[in-house]
Amino acid sequence: MPLEDRDAACLWDMLQAAHEAVEMMEHYDLAAFLENRVMLRAAERIVEIIGESARHVSAAGKEASPDIPWHQIIGQRNILAHEYGHIDHELLYKTIVDDIPELIRRLEAALPEI
Repeated sequence: MPLEDRDAACLWDMLQAAHEAVEMMEHYDLAAFLENRVMLRAAERIVEIIGESARHVSAAGKEASPDIPWHQIIGQRNILAHEYGHIDHELLYKTIVDDIPELIRRLEAALPEI
């Protein structure tokens, strides 16, 4: 089943933001990340963008890519958007460093050839 145009656009936005997140962390270890307030806020925002885009993928689009952890991505977006006083920045760092590279691979597989 081909993706709707909206789904492809959302996946593309997720992919671009995911690449930005990984690039942002290239020169930061956990300690340096936690000490840099600008990086903390930038990381929060970029992961929020990934989640917001995921939220707009249709149910059919999500069903077409069951290997993408939609619920977790959107849940993390909700925490970043609504519970900003309770953000675990160490977990956010680990998400970007450990999980987002795999998300990139899955998104690239899900996107139609452009």
